[in-house]
Amino acid sequence: MKDEIKYMKLALKLAKKGAGWVNPNPMVGAVIVKNNVIIGQGYHEYFGGPHAEVNTINSCSRSPRGATLYLNLEPCVHHGKTPPCVELIVEKGIRKVVIALKDPNQKVNGKGIQYLKSKKVMVETGLLEEEAAMLNEAFIKFITTRKPFCLFKGAMTLDGKIASATGDSRWISGESSRKLAHRLRHEFSAIMVGIGTVLKDNPTLDARRSRKISKDPLKVVVDSLARISLDSHVLTTNPQLTVVAVTKQASSAKLNEIKRMGAQAIVCPEKNEQVDLEYLMLALGLMDIDSILLEGGGTLAFSAVRDNIVDKVMLFIAPKFIGGKKAPTILEGEGIRRISNAIPLHVSSMKMLKEDIMIEGYFSCLQES
Repeated sequence: MKDEIKYMKLALKLAKKGAGWVNPNPMVGAVIVKNNVIIGQGYHEYFGGPHAEVNTINSCSRSPRGATLYLNLEPCVHHGKTPPCVELIVEKGIRKVVIALKDPNQKVNGKGIQYLKSKKVMVETGLLEEEAAMLNEAFIKFITTRKPFCLFKGAMTLDGKIASATGDSRWISGESSRKLAHRLRHEFSAIMVGIGTVLKDNPTLDARRSRKISKDPLKVVVDSLARISLDSHVLTTNPQLTVVAVTKQASSAKLNEIKRMGAQAIVCPEKNEQVDLEYLMLALGLMDIDSILLEGGGTLAFSAVRDNIVDKVMLFIAPKFIGGKKAPTILEGEGIRRISNAIPLHVSSMKMLKEDIMIEGYFSCLQES
């Protein structure tokens, strides 16, 4: 069992290499072992490319016949951009397949396991299942609901401030935290901010990673009235990667200008005189956006939490104080009226980075405010 855990951990580590490149497909890694020796390893490297099983079999230093294959996710049994992996596994004479997690995709969902067993391949499931599910949590949410997995990422001081009263926010968090934030921008399909952030900071919202190749996310600006400046960086730099979410109150002439620049506009219903975020999530899901990194500011962040579109939270807490009654906080909006209705966060991990404390957690169903 100790060796099996080691091989599956390697498969999970390999799978992670596909982060940001395989969306909306899952991250999958594979290891082939024969006579207690690893003879092949690989992962799904990019969307539309060969699956992990194919790359791993092709990497084998000797014939995989009679070997054991370790996978963090059930192999596919359907024809998509590539042929079914289960057929190749059988064809190559692999004797046993150890699978961490059953694929929740209805096109698979146990069918791959059934196929292998019908061809006399031994199958074991559930090894490091929890770790495998966490690795592909965005894929699981998207494939079962067709809604993007939403991570709210924020940085604040010990007194909950995200900027000073003058608006200065560079930098709340330390360098290590900022590097991690840009890695997340590469891994997620889209990054979402409110119009207040765009008007105040004029961000580029790209994935800046020194010495590493990155994929820039789709940039989603929630802007009910289309107040965005046509000179903003998100409209002048790679505008084809920008979506402006508005309501029917937005000027049609302004929307035409936004589209003329190459960006997209999504006209959403209103909710509380703002963009209906649940509708926006459905619209982005139809665009195959499987994951969203929500970077605020405080008004949009509160609306997102209140409307229950946030799945996970990642907070960077800097060991410093700012103070100031008018200094903005991590969540603003109208707030929760009663302490008894405060929104609980189920903390899954806490760790020290070089300068900051990082807290990760998940929301349960939200209560009425």
